Amino acid sequence: MPTHNCIILDDYQNVALSLADWASLGDAVSVRSFTEHISDRERLTTALRDASILVVMRERTVIDSALLKKLPALRLIVTSGMRNAAIDLKAAKEQGIIICGTDSGSEPPAELTWGLLLALARNIVPEQNSLVGNGPWQQTLGITLAGKTIGIVGLGKIGQRIARYAQAFGMKVYAWSPNLTPERAEKAGAVFKEKAELLALSDVLTLHLVSAPATRGVIGWQDLLRMKPGALLINTSRAELIEEGALLRALEEKIIAGAATDVFGQEPLAADSAWRGGGNLLATPHLGYVSDSNYRLYFTQAVENIAAWLAGKPQREL
Repeated sequence: MPTHNCIILDDYQNVALSLADWASLGDAVSVRSFTEHISDRERLTTALRDASILVVMRERTVIDSALLKKLPALRLIVTSGMRNAAIDLKAAKEQGIIICGTDSGSEPPAELTWGLLLALARNIVPEQNSLVGNGPWQQTLGITLAGKTIGIVGLGKIGQRIARYAQAFGMKVYAWSPNLTPERAEKAGAVFKEKAELLALSDVLTLHLVSAPATRGVIGWQDLLRMKPGALLINTSRAELIEEGALLRALEEKIIAGAATDVFGQEPLAADSAWRGGGNLLATPHLGYVSDSNYRLYFTQAVENIAAWLAGKPQREL
């Protein structure tokens, strides 16, 4: 009989069990994967009641104090990445639950960001939809990126990659964040600008900050009003970086030309969500980290974390 029941939550693509050697954990661990999101809290509690190990993907499921109190068997939580705002770390540790994370590559979210920018700038989605639906042939006028200015809000690992992509496309690269210095910006190949000037100068604004009290609502309604009418905004970081309701309003009132977002305050989106409206908005279902390399990394290191915990030597603790 297995000593531990391991549950993998929100395995939407049904790939978790094939991307790592779970059998290496031996007969002591029984592993089960749930491919559908369980939003109902009672059903979730029932599903996890006998789990001593929980593997979660980013912030897909909220693991709060109320849920943890109903899971007395739980001893280990492994999350993809080294941050997960959906887990109540304090409550878990008070309950004696160890929490471990994994590494995460910066390449997938940076590549998605650039893909969204190209799709938005060249109207790829509406043109493809028109072609498939036998609509007008060539109905839009695309935007050339070469010679345009990109403003990068947050110049960490992902932001620095975006700076290199932009340079390769012949764009002017400006950057700002609450703690960025001109010297650090220059080292990354960007020119530091204060936020107000960055917003006014940018043809493209892309956000790459972590969600924290200091960054919530860092782009508000007044900031959007400072942007060019023809500007594009890309957010593949966190929905909380933009003041709630401000971006949709800016698109509706044509304050900016268009936006692409991969992140939302509530995920998965409700069927009647305004974010499903289309128009000058390109929306994707939080695909930034969803790639073969990242998933293989996540689940391989999840197995490593479980093995280390079983050996009494937890690693990558949060």
